[in-house]
Parts: sequence; structure tokens; C-alpha cells
Amino acid sequence: MKNKFYNDFDLERIKQSDRQSDYRSAFQIDRDRIIHSSEFRRLQGKTQVFLPGEYDFYRTRLTHSIEVAQIGRAICSFLRSKEKNIFNDEYFIDEDLVESICLAHDLGHPPFGHAGERTLNELMKKYGGFEGNAQTLRMITEIFYRDNDKHRGMNPTRAFLDGILKYKALYKQFKNPENHFIYNEQKKYIEFVFGTNNIPREINSPLSINGFRSIECQIMDWADDTAYAINDLVDSISGGFINIVKLINWQEKNSNEKENQIISEMISWIKAGNYKKKFGAQIGEFIRSCGVEEQKTFMNGKTNRYKYKLVIEKEALERVNLYKKISIDLVFRSSQLHQMEFKGNLMIQNLFALFFDNYVHSVKETKLLPDFNDRLIREEKNKNLRARMVCDNLSGATDSYAMRMYRRLFDPEYSSLADLV
Repeated sequence: MKNKFYNDFDLERIKQSDRQSDYRSAFQIDRDRIIHSSEFRRLQGKTQVFLPGEYDFYRTRLTHSIEVAQIGRAICSFLRSKEKNIFNDEYFIDEDLVESICLAHDLGHPPFGHAGERTLNELMKKYGGFEGNAQTLRMITEIFYRDNDKHRGMNPTRAFLDGILKYKALYKQFKNPENHFIYNEQKKYIEFVFGTNNIPREINSPLSINGFRSIECQIMDWADDTAYAINDLVDSISGGFINIVKLINWQEKNSNEKENQIISEMISWIKAGNYKKKFGAQIGEFIRSCGVEEQKTFMNGKTNRYKYKLVIEKEALERVNLYKKISIDLVFRSSQLHQMEFKGNLMIQNLFALFFDNYVHSVKETKLLPDFNDRLIREEKNKNLRARMVCDNLSGATDSYAMRMYRRLFDPEYSSLADLV
């Protein structure tokens, strides 16, 4: 039975394809292309909060993405059952589409977490900056399955491409932005997403256009918030970054009466040793806090994907924001994490400077990157694009690969050839 929520506009791909239709839907093909990519597998070696390998129980970017995808599918299923005046068996938000968007949402994040992202953005300031979401867009359109100049990217559907666009404002629309932008050269993908429609003046400011998201993108964003707000706390408690004493001290300095009640609840869970179960149960509560409202936008004549706004109950939003606040103060601002971030930043800065000198200022004979990447950069005449390709190689590295690369290039006592491949 055809899902009438989507039409040919939603299913159109960036490039026409001669591929014959098979047993999968267009959105299932998008999902499969994500799952079977080497870029997706590399997420198992990228930091979510703590460095991979530090412990064996906490999340990496890969496990986080899988959890976000499960929550995203669950939200779609819940909305279909709750909003029966809107959705039915022939008109519903596609779970496969949302799953693929959720699986892809962190693909562009570099090694060493958000600290690595900030460092690369500073290093790339003269060349259009660096942003994890912008890099995700670059990966699925320019890097995935690349074997030559004719074959670049996974050729996604418009609905999938639009779904990963958490931000749509260009770097040049801001003044030295820290985040929340896409690269200037990616403007063509915004034009593709909107088709022949011109963006109305009232939403054409950077902040407004960044807030203009498809319903699938909105679901992904709430699924992401749900996953990391809860699971970052669980991992932090399990790893000893958050304990009862720290929560009590934080409670005395930061919280109001309602927040005090929530923190006291968290303390009781830790004392009882059932905090994982209790936090896990809240995922379902945050899913059930979702609803939709209809809205009028300039895209409604083209697609149903902008016709609806995701609405979250106030109590769930407040709890998620409190959880984030606790994680920021007790974990992300801790000396232990700052020490790890300092080390990661130092490695990225030194590697970037070396590659930049070897490939961007002038292309030298020394081959510092793997053969395929080395050849692509050497063939590129545009200095700005060579800088972007150097950044691609660093941002695509796992934490452990970046550390090995650093040791090979800067540690005189490290001489192993076993891991050069």
C-alpha cells in the first residue's frame, strides 16, 4: 500500500539513476547505503563523551546513533497511533526514512568529540570553517562511495537529504560562527531541497532558516536530545564522573525547587543501584511526550514534510534541559575531560599544520596520506578545496587512528610499520 504522505518530489534523488527498482523502498535504500558505508563503521571509534577504549560499557558515536535511530522509529510509531485524526495506514511519517536520518546524523563529527569540532573550525576559519552537521552533508553528497571524480556521494533522496539538514544557514551569513552552519559551497543542496521555491524573506535570516526543518528532521533532533541527555548521564555515573556528593553540591548551588525534586530522585536511584533502569524508562516517557500540530509554510504545496510541527510536552523539555545542564557542569567542565580534550586538540593542531604545509601551501613530494587521498589532493588545483580535503581526512579519522597517526609522525621512538595500512 502506497504511503501518500510522500510524493515524487520527496523521492527525487540529486542525480538521475539508471538503477532498476527492487524489493526496497527509496528510503530503505538510503538507510542501507548508510549502514554499509565505511564512514558509518568508523563511528565505533569516535568519542561520544569519553574516549573509546577507556572503559568497555559506555557509548561511542556508533552506539549512540543506533539508539537515536531506535528512538526515532518509536516516535514515528507513537505519533501514528496517537494522532489518528492526521495519520493512518495510507498517510504516515516513514520510519525507515527517520531511521536513516538518525543513523546518519553524527557521521560528520571528528575525533575527540565536540572539542575536536571546535578545534577544526578554528583551523579552517579562512577556508569556510568546520561544522559536524555540514560535514555530514558533505560526506553523503561528496565523499560516500567515492571511487573517482564521476562517482561522488550516495545520491540521496530529497527527503533524506533534507532530514539531515539540522542547519541551513551558510557560513558566510555569520561572522566567525562557532557552529550551526553549512559550508558556503553547499548552497546548491539547499536549492535542491527547496526545489523551485524561493525562500520567503521572513525566514531568510540565519536563525530563522536554521529553525525551518522538516518533520523528520525535528523527530531526529528530539530523538538525539533524548538519547544523549539520558545516556550521557548514565555513562557518567557508571564511569564515576557523577556521584551523589557531586549531585548534592550541584543541587545546593544551581537548582530551583522543581529541579531539586528531580535531582533528589536521581540520588535515590543511585543509592538503590537501579539508575540505569530508571533512566532507561524515561526514554519511553520522552517518546510519549510527542505530538504534532499543523502549520502553513511556503513548502506545503510541494511536500507534506513541512506541514507539521513536532510539539513536546513542557515537563519533558524541562527535564531534558536539566539533564543536559548537569552533564555540562559536572562532566564537560571537569578537569578530567578537559585534560583529554587538551591532548586531542594538540594532536589535531599538529597534524593539521603538517598536512597543511605539505598539501595546501604547496604540494610537496612527501606522501603523508594514504594513496587514494594523497592522489585526490595532488590532482586538486584549488587551494581552498585542498584545505577542505585535508580537513576531510582529519575529521574522518577515528580517535585511535588519529592518535596512531600522530605517534608515527611526531614520536621519534614510535617506529611500528604494522598499522600503516
